[in-house]
Amino acid sequence: MIKENINALRTCLLLGFTLSAIGASAQVQLSQSARTPSPAMKSLIVTPDARSAAMGDAGVALSPLDGDANSIFWNPGKIPFSGKDVAVAVSYTPWLRQLVSDMALLNGSFYKKINATQAIGASIHYFDQGIFQATDEKGNTLGNFNSKEYAVSLSYSRKLSEKLGLGVNLKYINSSLLPSNISSFQAQEESTVAADIGLFHTSKRDKPWNYNWGVMIQNISGRVSYGGGASNFIPTNLKVGFAAINTIDEHNKLTLTADLNKLMTPTPKLVNGVLYEPTSAISGILGSFSDAPDGFSEELKEVNVSLGAEYLYNDLFALRGGYFYENGFKGDRKYFTAGFGVKIEKKYGLDFAYLVPVSGGSALAQTIRLSLHANFNTGRKETSDN
Repeated sequence: MIKENINALRTCLLLGFTLSAIGASAQVQLSQSARTPSPAMKSLIVTPDARSAAMGDAGVALSPLDGDANSIFWNPGKIPFSGKDVAVAVSYTPWLRQLVSDMALLNGSFYKKINATQAIGASIHYFDQGIFQATDEKGNTLGNFNSKEYAVSLSYSRKLSEKLGLGVNLKYINSSLLPSNISSFQAQEESTVAADIGLFHTSKRDKPWNYNWGVMIQNISGRVSYGGGASNFIPTNLKVGFAAINTIDEHNKLTLTADLNKLMTPTPKLVNGVLYEPTSAISGILGSFSDAPDGFSEELKEVNVSLGAEYLYNDLFALRGGYFYENGFKGDRKYFTAGFGVKIEKKYGLDFAYLVPVSGGSALAQTIRLSLHANFNTGRKETSDN
């Protein structure tokens, strides 16, 4: 009975996710709480690494000076400012373990600096929704099915000046949520290509306080279709971040950071009683800042806030904390985060993060993340590339 309940729950989760992507018409007034942008493939914007997860899901402007391969996800424009030639990171997140036992997010990232101003990298972002037993509308068993999504990215970044960097990711995305014969709308596997672009600026001065800012647009792409005659937006996402770094002394450093995040996908609204969406991805992206039915005040409610802090001792041990806020009418995710990081020989490291929801009963309760990373210098001769 327990196994059957878990399978039923998983099927409901997957069907709900896919059906929301298929699209539907409506003849009733949408409440404000129902006007939450709901793109397909939302796993693409889930925080993969434990360092940023422990800091309230903030990472756009965090300093990369110790070599951070997860910058490919957060802002590839940071990578040329890293003090390390090569970095690699692997992260693992058991997902929704309060509900099911075999869902997980895995991420692997790598970069290599070509010279003093340029770097290349690659990453894979893999979301495994586990094995579930599929049934049709009549309850007939269709067999077991593994639902999954993944994105493979290639990255290039370079310094535009001594303080400004630009990075671009090109990615292939594949989403397979349900077997094609599970329902009458004939759900299908979907794949597409997308791009990210990130800009990073650092004050880079010999002062106790230094400041970074960054801008990142993720998943710029066209629309996709899971079947049923409708196409869907993927989570094009705007992140703007700021970080202040205080070098207290040669052994102690404090970082304070904040990110603002907004989905650049349409706000659901009714036109003549029918659910309306722009016909093209570009119109949806450009219109996402002015399409909320209640105007600018509602647009502000679609901005999520991430706040984080990190105390670093001797570049070997870090304590982290943070807070994530999402408006109650736009998803209502609110949680505190905490974590730590340790390094061995300043080359190899382990990061851990833990999530604590503000309210009880959240499916995200007790979410943990683990990251392993390594970085080192190759001994190459630095050459400037103009």
